Amino acid sequence: MSAASNNTSGLLGRRLRAARELAFVGREEELAAFNTALYGGGSSVLYVHGPGGIGKTALLRRFAHDAAAAGRPVSMADGRTLEAELVLYEADAVLLVDDFEQGLAGWLRERFLPRVPMGALVVIAGRNPPDLRWQADPGWAEALEVLPLRDLRPADAQALLDAGGVPAESREPLLAFAGGHPLALLLGAAVAVKDGGRWTPSQDVVATLLDELVGELPSAAHRHALEICAHAYTTTEDLLRATLPDDAGTLFRWLRRLPFVRSSRLGLVPHDVVREGLEADLRWRDPQGYAAMHDRIHAHLADRVRTVRDADVPGAVAALLYPHRDDRTPADHHDAGEFREEAMRQADAGTLLQVAEGAAAFWAERRPEAFRLYRRTETGEPVAFSAWLRLAEPDEEELAADPVVAKAWAHARATRPLRAGEHVAVSRVWALPSYRGSSPVMDLIRWRVIGNCLRSERLAWSYIEDAERYGMHEVSDDAYTLFAHDWRAVPARAWLQGMNQPPDGVAKLAVLSQAEFAEAVRQALRHLSRKDALAASLLTRTRLIAERAGENPATALGDLLRQTIDDLREDPRAAKFHRALTVTFLSGTPTQELAAERLGLPLTTYRRHLTAGIERVRADLWHRELYGA
Repeated sequence: MSAASNNTSGLLGRRLRAARELAFVGREEELAAFNTALYGGGSSVLYVHGPGGIGKTALLRRFAHDAAAAGRPVSMADGRTLEAELVLYEADAVLLVDDFEQGLAGWLRERFLPRVPMGALVVIAGRNPPDLRWQADPGWAEALEVLPLRDLRPADAQALLDAGGVPAESREPLLAFAGGHPLALLLGAAVAVKDGGRWTPSQDVVATLLDELVGELPSAAHRHALEICAHAYTTTEDLLRATLPDDAGTLFRWLRRLPFVRSSRLGLVPHDVVREGLEADLRWRDPQGYAAMHDRIHAHLADRVRTVRDADVPGAVAALLYPHRDDRTPADHHDAGEFREEAMRQADAGTLLQVAEGAAAFWAERRPEAFRLYRRTETGEPVAFSAWLRLAEPDEEELAADPVVAKAWAHARATRPLRAGEHVAVSRVWALPSYRGSSPVMDLIRWRVIGNCLRSERLAWSYIEDAERYGMHEVSDDAYTLFAHDWRAVPARAWLQGMNQPPDGVAKLAVLSQAEFAEAVRQALRHLSRKDALAASLLTRTRLIAERAGENPATALGDLLRQTIDDLREDPRAAKFHRALTVTFLSGTPTQELAAERLGLPLTTYRRHLTAGIERVRADLWHRELYGA
């Protein structure tokens, strides 16, 4: 019985090893470092670190296989207890320590490893990198080699799916979700092979991944902080402070120490699989909580776009756009560090003419302050220019020099003309051919353009040459294609919320001329007591009422009119206007004659006060319509 059991165990063990070897792909650099150390040419201690599921245990098994093939005695140890002693007595032994916990780091560094005989090789694997005391100790400078274990390369990830027999139709969505994360790929592959058809991440897969990668969290506040970190592209302490009621500093320090979170120059960035898993889990588990978190993050990031210094605008816009991504918008995000943006100088004009064509020279001479230059950071090579042209009225010379500007003005005048104090903006971009289309430098330019739109005051229309994926209307003819947006009809917040929808799917505000607005105010005052008439008013579709989010439009319009009348009491010069408006529209007086009698005024004097009062209400509301509350 015992012999048969052992024989079966051995057969099963060989089968398991064979399956694991078949599923092992990539890791050439780590294997090269191990083999160098194995044959005496490298460090005595290798320290492998990476987040859960990244393949540390699989790599140690491969190390064990290679060491045994080289005739070296191999011992595996549990890093949570570290009770192995074999390496202390045999100079050619190889000790592989898995699941190493940082609590034992001091004992390992100061007491255990110094007793290892020269020639022996120790490999330590854990989620966290070695602390700075290893790096600061001159004694460990040559004895320790650190190997950060990252995602598989794309070709290796494909090879892993090949080995698992994943159907062709499931590979693209599986790779999009899992990237090069081995555990995510293996879990997804198992589901894809079993279920067939196009793969989608099931809640079982997501839950298993989160259990392995994230585990139990200390509190609800820690979970919220991690969910924010997953939703925003980068997380700063400032973002946590704006979106969480808890101690942002403590939570930020906890986040930055997690093995699946890395620090970038812009803030904290979680591993892609952790990000996608947390996002999918929260959307499924708590849709309302997910929406509320999104709104808090959006509000903070939108405010940053409006308030950061000019040089930081592209990065702030990129951060704002990222939480609005979906399957139809690019989920990748560049910090565009390989390119830099500069204001154009006079000395750059010659370079502009090498890159640009058409109207570039005209605008460079006429509006040099509108231009920005984009260079490769490493070489300083100029690769692109952009110009943001703010135009208050058509100019015959500009229309003749630039057909794109002429087309923009023709569209604006034919659609919704400008009102007093408003302007249009036209974005022009000139880039070397190899950088046009989808590229990091074009992303940088797009972020600058969107930042200009969101930071502009009194911007009526913007016209951009490449904005299809941002939900703007196409205006095209045989020669040019522009994407237009009326920021009065769809203000910034509504545009951001609807940018993943077709342009026609976003609710638009009414953009009224001053005369149309004045007539709408007069009609609304006459019908102030009739809610049905107020509901039909064009004013309910204007910026005035859109700013009062969550209220019934008719109720909001009635309240706004009453409040505007009431506010006139604060101005001694308008007291007589306030009385005329109150008696006429708030007291329900049926005729003007009776209203004049109640006020003790001649009819002509009453009518003069009433007309002036209506004009004052109209002027106050028009100002709010144009400039906001």
